Amino acid sequence: MLPGLSLNSSRIHEFLTYVLQQCGGTFAFKGPWFGSLDFLVTSNPANVHHILRKKAFNYHKGVEFKEIFAEIFGDGIFCADGDRWKTQRRTIHSFIKDSKFEEAVERIIQRKVSQGIFVILEHFSEQREEVDMQEVLKRFMFDFVCLLMLGFDSNSLSIDFPQVPYKQAYYDMEEVILQRHVKPQWFWKLQKWLQIGEERKMKISSEIFDRLLYQCISRKKELLNRSKTPMHRDDFDFLTFMLVEDNNQEEREMSAFKKSEKYARDMAFNLLSAGSETVSSGLTWFLWLVATHPLIEKSILEEMKTNLNGEGDGDGKGRHFSFEELSKLNYLHAAMCESLRLYPPVPFEHTVSVGSDTLPSGHQIGKNTRVIYSPYSMGRMEEIWGGDCLEFKPERWISNKGELGDVSPYKFTAFNAGPRACIGKELAMVEMKAVGAAVIWNYSLQVVENHPILPSNSIVLHMKHGLKVRVLKRSHL
Repeated sequence: MLPGLSLNSSRIHEFLTYVLQQCGGTFAFKGPWFGSLDFLVTSNPANVHHILRKKAFNYHKGVEFKEIFAEIFGDGIFCADGDRWKTQRRTIHSFIKDSKFEEAVERIIQRKVSQGIFVILEHFSEQREEVDMQEVLKRFMFDFVCLLMLGFDSNSLSIDFPQVPYKQAYYDMEEVILQRHVKPQWFWKLQKWLQIGEERKMKISSEIFDRLLYQCISRKKELLNRSKTPMHRDDFDFLTFMLVEDNNQEEREMSAFKKSEKYARDMAFNLLSAGSETVSSGLTWFLWLVATHPLIEKSILEEMKTNLNGEGDGDGKGRHFSFEELSKLNYLHAAMCESLRLYPPVPFEHTVSVGSDTLPSGHQIGKNTRVIYSPYSMGRMEEIWGGDCLEFKPERWISNKGELGDVSPYKFTAFNAGPRACIGKELAMVEMKAVGAAVIWNYSLQVVENHPILPSNSIVLHMKHGLKVRVLKRSHL
């Protein structure tokens, strides 16, 4: 089956979806005997529940997964299994539940929206020029996550779109990681050994990004060692939290952190990756869907007017909304979920069986078998979402009483499910609502005519050609 996969590698997500539709939701891929490319792919919710919940103990990241990812993710939570994964998850949970966390998130978002996104959109609106909204959102989230995790502002979000080497380095690493999934292991390992092709790009990019991370860690330690006053609430970030907070539960890991900058680097990189690229991807597809569905855009604006009494802030700089205000917007939340159903930021997930197993679909799983489930394909299955599964329809998430309905996480898998469900789900949703509401309320985005909209080949589902739009300021301000 390798020739078919290779021929369709430029449209891998659509290809896997088509094959899954033809095979009833699950198929076993057979590659050449020398390529280590055999795996099973599924979009069956019963199989996903079995793998992620019922028999979760029988599935882990696996050796091959770590070989693909560990070079850049290290021993962080993305690649970790067992006790190390549990301990890191507890650490992240403590960070998110800290009383200063939500305040920091809201403060950084409002600052970057007002001083970044609004300034850029105002400029392109006045100049009547096109702007790549995907690039704006990528830069916004990169700056936001660097501030929240590292206490460092990369200042990539400005009108002139400055070149930021470590930002481009991250995107290059992301591209190489996807290619490792579709190439025989021996081939990319040979490239890595010879330091040629994409594997050379990986080495150069990882070195660039690591310099940033280690500089931030060293600077933070030096700053905290010099400071004799308690940490100010405005200085709250992940590195500071790890160094100064008293967390008995994480005592062993805290000790390891203080002794090893490598541990800090791995934790920080994993959180940067999880918090930056996925949210910018989700926002880009959401704003495109809203811009191309005027009736849904109108419903979102009407809900905001009804529930928020939305008015300009009086200084002509635009209106953003507090987290408390955003919690009232059920239709906006439903539209976000619907967008994530159709365009999940992580289009496929990867696990490996520890022992042999039989899936609910009847497929036999051997020991050490690679299993992939596809959130992208699941959102396009009539058996799961009905005959209108390809339609952008926020109403499917709202009950007859106007309340948000419950949907099984094994059916809507954008945030994973089971023990490894995304710990930052609520944070991601509030980030998307805060930015999405601010943009939609203040500006109308018009997609440039004939601009191609296609998913990129990446471990995160970006738009291949960006999202080129024209910006109009809304008159209700």
